[in-house]
This record gives sequence, C-alpha cells and structure tokens, in this order.
Amino acid sequence: MDTKAVFASVYSVCEENATFFSGGAKGSQGDAARRLVAAMKLIQEHARSLEPVVCGFAAVYHHFDFDPHIPANGYRSLVKVLRCCLLHIIHKGRYITANRRSIFFRVAHNAGEMEAYCNALCQLRALLYLAQRMLHDNSYGNLFFQDESGLSESFIREYSSMHKGCFYGRCLGFQFTPSIRPCLQTIAIGLVSFGENYKRHQSGIGVAASSFFTSGKYAIDPELRGAEFERITQNLDVHFWKTYWNITETEILSGLASMTSTQVKVNRALSVPPVPFDLPLAANHRASVTIPSPSSHIGTAPVQMRLISYDLREGQDSETLLSLSRSEGGAISLSLGLKTKRLPSSPYLLIHFHGGGFVAQTSKSHEPYLKSWSQDLGVPILSVDYSLAPEAPFPRALEECFYAYCWALRNHHLLGWTGEKVCLTGDSAGGNLCVTTSMRAAAFGVRMPDGIVAAYPATLLTASASPSRLLTLMDPLLPLSVLSRCLSAYAGTEPQTEKQAEKVSTLSLVRRDTALLLRDFRQGASNWIHSLLDPNRASASPGSAAEAPPAATDAVRKSISEATISSPHADPPIPTEASEFPGRKLSVKSQTCQDLGSHNPSSPRSTPPLSERAPEDVNFFLSKDGDSSMSSDLSSVAIPPPAGEDGAELEHPREFPLGFEPLRTEQLAEMKVLSSPVVKDPYCSPLLAPDNLLKGLPPIHIVACALDPMLDDSVMFAKRLRSVNQPVTLCVVDDLPHGFLSLSQLSKETREAAMVCGDHASTASWSGPTGACRPLPGKPVPSLLTPWREGSSPPAEGLKLPMGRARLPWQPRITPTLEVSALK
Repeated sequence: MDTKAVFASVYSVCEENATFFSGGAKGSQGDAARRLVAAMKLIQEHARSLEPVVCGFAAVYHHFDFDPHIPANGYRSLVKVLRCCLLHIIHKGRYITANRRSIFFRVAHNAGEMEAYCNALCQLRALLYLAQRMLHDNSYGNLFFQDESGLSESFIREYSSMHKGCFYGRCLGFQFTPSIRPCLQTIAIGLVSFGENYKRHQSGIGVAASSFFTSGKYAIDPELRGAEFERITQNLDVHFWKTYWNITETEILSGLASMTSTQVKVNRALSVPPVPFDLPLAANHRASVTIPSPSSHIGTAPVQMRLISYDLREGQDSETLLSLSRSEGGAISLSLGLKTKRLPSSPYLLIHFHGGGFVAQTSKSHEPYLKSWSQDLGVPILSVDYSLAPEAPFPRALEECFYAYCWALRNHHLLGWTGEKVCLTGDSAGGNLCVTTSMRAAAFGVRMPDGIVAAYPATLLTASASPSRLLTLMDPLLPLSVLSRCLSAYAGTEPQTEKQAEKVSTLSLVRRDTALLLRDFRQGASNWIHSLLDPNRASASPGSAAEAPPAATDAVRKSISEATISSPHADPPIPTEASEFPGRKLSVKSQTCQDLGSHNPSSPRSTPPLSERAPEDVNFFLSKDGDSSMSSDLSSVAIPPPAGEDGAELEHPREFPLGFEPLRTEQLAEMKVLSSPVVKDPYCSPLLAPDNLLKGLPPIHIVACALDPMLDDSVMFAKRLRSVNQPVTLCVVDDLPHGFLSLSQLSKETREAAMVCGDHASTASWSGPTGACRPLPGKPVPSLLTPWREGSSPPAEGLKLPMGRARLPWQPRITPTLEVSALK
C-alpha cells in the first residue's frame, strides 16, 4: 500500500464512521459517540495537512542515506513512524466499522483509542514541521544542525512544552514490532510504579514491593500511565534513572536471567590492580610505551572486568587469574566439573564495553547475549565494568577501557587467548568507548584492535538537533530529557550527589504557593513605588536595562502555576555557562591525549585541544555543495524560519504554520542547551574527530536501529569514515528500539538482531585489513535479514569489496509494523 493509498484509506474509514456515529444514540452513548466523531474529523484534518509533507519527504530523503542499498536516516524514520500511526488508525477504524452494531461494542473505549492516536498524529505533524526546518537549515547531505543555538535550541524549547503522554499510554510502542510491545508496556508500568515509590523506602526490596502493589492501576488506566510516565521523564534526575536501570543488577533478576541464558564454563569477575606497565609499540617492538593507570576524578582504583567463556581454555583457571577474582556474593563464577576438558587458547578475543548511558549497568546486565556470543563464536569475552558518571565523568570511563584493553594485550595467556586477533564490541555508550579506545590506542602507538562492532553507538554527545533525535519525543526507552541528563552527567555538569527529597503535603504546597504569591506582589509593589519616586528610572531606555548588573537581570522567579506543577524531585537549576565546570581539573591523560603519537609525555603539544579550535577545524560536516536536483527537491518541502515584518529573523520564531499548534503539557521540563567544551572533545564525540584521528581506526561495523533516536549518529559517522577512505559497514535492523541487545531474551526479533551483532564480531575478527565481509561458516542466515541483493546468494568466503564500500553480506528486511494484508 503506497502513501496515497494509505491516506485514501484514512479518509474513507474516518468519513464512514463519522457519518454513522453522527446520528447515533442519545444519552451516555451519545457523549462517547460525539467524542468519536470529533476524533475522526480531526484525524482527517491532520491527514490532509500531512499528505503533501510526506510526499515531499519521499522525494528528498534518499539524499541523506549512507548507501543506495541501505535506506536509513532520520527523515525516513519519521515518515515510517507516521505511516505506522496511520496504519493503526486504519486498522482500528475498520474494526469499529465491523463491530459497531454489536451489543458488545463499547463506544467509549473505542473513542478513547481513536483520541489517543489522534493526539499522537497531531504531535507527529509537529515533528514533521520541525524536520522541514532542518531540511532548510542543514547543509547538503548532513543530518545534524551545526550550531547548538538556533534550531537546536528551538527543538529543546518545543520538546520541553510539548505533550508526550499520548505516546506512553494507549499508543505505547506502536512503531515497534508487535512482539516487543508487551515488554515495553511492562517496562513502562514498572517505571511509573517505581517512580511513585521512589525515595519513600530506603531498601530496594521495599521499593520493589510497593511498586508491585501499585502497578495495577497503571495497567488498567493507560492515560494515567502516560501522564505519570511524562512527569517522571520530565522531572526526575539522573540518580533516579541510575537506580531504576540498575534493577537488573539485583541478585534476584540477575539470577533469573542467568538461569534462562546459556550456561558457560567460565564466568569470573576480575579486579585488576591499577599498576602502570609497559607495552611494545606497534611500529617498533623494541621500543615501548608506559600505560598509566586510570586516575581522573576518583583517583587510582582497581579496574573491574568480567571474563566469560563457553569452554574452559588454557590459562583461565591459572593461579594468577584466580588471584584477581572478586567475589560477587553469588554462585561460583567458575564452573569446573571432574571431567572438564581444557581446550587450547583461542586465536580470537572479544573485548566488550557495555551500554547504559555512561551512568548505569555493568557487564552482569549484558551477560545473556555475551554468553550466547561466546558459545556461537567459540571465543572468550572480556567485558569491562568501567566507572560510571556522575561520580566518575569523562574521561574516567575511557581511561579504564583503554587500560583494560592494554592489560588484555599484555596478559593474553590468562584469558585463554593466543593474542592473535582482538575485536572491540559495545552498544550505545559502549560503542562510543570502542571507537574512542581505538583512537587512544593509535595516539599511544600500541597495537590497534583488528575490528570494531558498535551497536547503535552514540557518536555525537552535543545537543545538536537531527531528524532521528526528534524521535526522543515518543521513545519509551530514550526520551530526550533522560538522554540529556545522562550526557550532562558524563560531561561532568550533573550533580554527583543525589538531592534529598522533601516530603511535600498539600498544606505545604499551599503555603509555598502563598509565599511565592506574596513575594511577587511585594516585589511588584516595590518596583511601582520606586518608579514613582525616581522619574529617571521610569524613563530609562531599554538599552540601559541591558547594562544593569547581572544580579538584577539574572533573577529568575517561578510563577504560581510553575511552582504548583513542579515535582519535589525536580532537578536543581542548571548552572550558567560561567559555572559549567566549577573547580574541575583534567589530568594530562584526560586532556584528549594530545599529541600522544610521539609517545613522549614531555613533548609539547602540536595541536590544540578540540574545544579550543575554530569551528572550521572540526569538519564532520561533509561537502556543502549540493547538486541541482536535490536543491529543487528541497525547495518543495523545506520550510525557512519565519521572519519579522522587516524581514529580519525573529529571536524566538514560530516553528509551526499558522492555524496549527501541537498539544502542550503541564509537566514543563527545565532543559537548556549547554555549550560544554567537554562534549566537543573528539574522545567524547568521535563524530567531531579530525580526519587524522579517524584514518588510524580499524575496520568498523556499525549496527543501527531504524527507529532509534541515535540513528543519525550511526549514519553520519559511517559517512565520515567513508569520506576518509576508512573501511566501514552499516547494517540497519528494523522495528526494534534502542538497547535491543539488553532485550535479546524477550522476543524472536531481538534474539535475531543480537545474532547479527555476533556475526559482525566474527566478520571483524576474520576479515582482512580491507574489511572483507564473510559469513559465519556453518551458521544459518538469521531470518531477520535477507541477502543484500535480491535474488543473489550470500557472498563467498573471502569476498572483498572496494575500499570505503565494504558492506555486510546481509541487509535487514524492511518489515512493516502492521501487515498491510491485515487491513484489506
């Protein structure tokens, strides 16, 4: 069903049901029928406005793809989500048509369903208008807006006030594959129940027990769940998310996951002392470089790791390794039977960096798919438990990951590895650390990994707007407010200590609002009296106000309505730019490892740190010269910013056409664009790295999600690598959310996607320096993927593709979330 047919079906089904219920019964059914008719008519109005916009995007979004064979970018994702919403409306409308005469038909329930999707359609219409602005303001082929002010600031301002609860109620996860929606609904119910009881109980057991008893109301009432989900994501700080995401680390849940996952012979937690050591240089094995121990922010401390191996291999039960083991208070981590056979050391090793937004989780949360990889690939896996923000912000995690990588190179005999081939793997934040660890290895001059597999990596940690990041408005796992808090914590701008929650009763709220009212009244009366007594002050020009002292101009007072809706757990005010990094010091290693290529710590830096360079030195934006065909296509869909009466751009322009306004929320969020020099560091945001750093990287295999808010990070980073002739492959899986590796046990699709990542890890280890793509010998093709060319067989063993165009032998099958055949 093409775009025109989809919109025609929407018009038809809405018109038919609106006509039927317009003359419906009276009484209680009459109110619900009127709601249903109003929703149907409003859906038609939104659809008529969206149809030309969608057709315009269809003509231009191929210009932003990484490759003609890999159709994926944020513009495509937005249109796909809109299409999914329209298909659900068609499906629901046809259900109403078929069952509206039944005595069991509930008009009120179906009116609520249509109202929810109508609200979602309204917000998607607003997002597409913002995407049109991006088409106008971005340069040729680029998905990110270069300046953090302007359009990026407008997007954050709109996000803070737009209604998001409709995406977390009845419409939760409508854009994803149907098998994953019950899981997302369970996560959402658990989140809001956990948030309701957060800080009421000191112990985790108390919070879990209270959450269990209060979760029923959120399962029954989706509107209540959506409103509470929006409140939590808008107001609670990073410490709440750190606590919630670490629920999977508890003994009960981790034990349950361990029992249902693959059983391995070796699963041992290690604690490596922070002792500096020497490592040979890759270019000259007679020379060496000293690998320093991590020391940023929290001082020297042991580096935590986990060794996982399906088979027991030589060295994995040695006394030296056993002396490094740490107790986790659980079962024995090394499973040895009387007849356990020790296999020879493997020629391959996977080093894994887990995700979690730099603030949460450890290797224990990622054990299920790591055990499967170890069994399927027959290799040991070393997963690094790096220190987490906000207690240990950048560059502590990078230092520990690099130290663990170098330690593995030096002590390969303890890991059941011969030291031949090593591949770095990671998801989300871990994908970022894979790339930056390799960059640091190149800076130190030590051996580089043979390949990198990064699953949905975060390659740009700035607040730059992109079309895929617009999806944070509806993503249940990665809302923008949560993402910004995690990135602020990693950059060191988030408070390290948790703010104590105050118990606020209704009487306390009344007292607080009354005090604010009296304060505002007193301030206003004082200003009025002073203006009468001082004529010069009353006649002062507006320009003189700008020259007033900062103490007078920077005073911010909350209104009564804002004070009423503020949560007692809301974040503290965001500091101004002048106090972004109070008292923060970076060690020599943390200053982006400047000029470490000379391997002489005493040598002067030859290049300034990235934060001190001019914007033109950071060339992650590709060619700004577009072709004429694209310019003509863009002119039909891009929207320029509104201008004032004199033609000048407005300070806060209206982002939407006249006559349309998205739904607004009462749960306002305090979000601000912080221009932090830390997030512009190439070792923090690899997409901003100069070409000379990227040219030294090994072949990189990126696995992205079509509906992931971080999709544009993957697409643009792959484009950058290709522009400097670096071997890179990009694979995009469909209909799955960000973080699908952590959900690998919950559905068939997530298991198959995890297999795809494992296959790429094998490809990265077995391929040559050109990044040749080879399928796993003896392994069936996952059903999630199809051959990358229709009608062709998988590439033969050893097939090499041209430099810069190396791609995986499999391409994801684009499967619509809702089967079109079911709508006919």
